[in-house]
Amino acid sequence: MKTILITGASGGIGNEIAKKFAKNKNNVILVYNKNKSSILKLQKTFKNCNLIAIQCDLTNSEQINKMIEKIVKSYKKIDCLINCAGISKFQQIQDTTDADYYEVFNTNFKSILMLTSAVSKHMISEKNGKIVNISSIWGTVGSSMESLYSASKGAVNNLTLSLAKELGPSNITVNTICPGLIDTQMNTNLSSSTINDIVENTPLGRIGKPEDVAYITEFLCSDKASFITGQIITVDGGFTL
Repeated sequence: MKTILITGASGGIGNEIAKKFAKNKNNVILVYNKNKSSILKLQKTFKNCNLIAIQCDLTNSEQINKMIEKIVKSYKKIDCLINCAGISKFQQIQDTTDADYYEVFNTNFKSILMLTSAVSKHMISEKNGKIVNISSIWGTVGSSMESLYSASKGAVNNLTLSLAKELGPSNITVNTICPGLIDTQMNTNLSSSTINDIVENTPLGRIGKPEDVAYITEFLCSDKASFITGQIITVDGGFTL
């Protein structure tokens, strides 16, 4: 039995990832900040599975450290860390404030940095572990009106490359998934014309589903992916080709 830690578990992609691991009788730690109702619904659906909900402000390193110590004390180890928490901000660069910067980077980048720092020391002692970061295609190619979001996801991508080299000798793999447009609550602010434009420029002719990301996440956390690390894997239906 593995212990899987999933941040952003109340969101569309995080929720779907949690479902994949819940079905395999793992200890699945569901980390959320405010949207507890989504977590409770998931626990009710998988009432015979070991889904543990933990509230944590992932921009607060003290809360992160206390959470990780509590999990390790209860379950002895953390086999997989899946960093899925993230926020977006759609605005012109001249309207960007210091507060916007700290909100986006603390959530999208600092949280991953601090979580990996707290979790990796336990993985290193076990000489085993898998870390999967959920980034975005905009972290690779950039998105107009989303400069902060794109920059934060670009930082995640490069952090992944560095950590794969640093943690590899301890048998810890680190990979990132860059989804394209996925049908989640985060993207409900997009107009139908914007979505149609993306679909028209996507070779597979559709936007993605949370399951599309969940399947590859599950694979990267499996023993079948033991020789895969330092990869930035795009899941976008060919949009960025």
